[in-house]
Amino acid sequence: MKERLRKYRNILPTVKKNVYIDPDATVIGEVTLHEDVSIWPLVSVRGDVNRIEIGARSNIQDGTVIHVTRKSQSHPEGFPTIIGEDVTVGHKVMLHGCQLGHRILVGMGAIIMDDVTVEDDVIIGAGALVPPGKTLEKGYLYIGSPAKKARPLTKDELSFLKVSSDNYVRLKDEYLDGED
Repeated sequence: MKERLRKYRNILPTVKKNVYIDPDATVIGEVTLHEDVSIWPLVSVRGDVNRIEIGARSNIQDGTVIHVTRKSQSHPEGFPTIIGEDVTVGHKVMLHGCQLGHRILVGMGAIIMDDVTVEDDVIIGAGALVPPGKTLEKGYLYIGSPAKKARPLTKDELSFLKVSSDNYVRLKDEYLDGED
């Protein structure tokens, strides 16, 4: 797994138990991957000018890019990217300097920009653009460009958020069982 992890200024990513990082993914610098995280092919997680944290049982699917914004006079802490637990990040998503709560589904091709906060239990539709500084309220579906609140999530959709992350934990375990 070491070839998948790269130092930046002598800071190597921290990887907790039972994490899967695909051989074609890259994780650089100040990144923490908590238990049961999965990082799929062609994902770039670049914690060079700020930190990235990915919560337990979250999955980052193929082609996603995760980056951060550096500290500055106008933003002394910059914008790290923090992803909560049981989050499903779909294919080719862009996450930049944002904070995602727990039990979130980010649809394929969505873009979430600096200083965005996504509360728990949210679905962001495929192709959505969440502009800087926006807060997405708990329990809703957001769609469009720019993303707008579409409707409350149904009970089935709320249940599916955990099912989705559980499915990826099982898939990740199958991949780990095949590694030597």
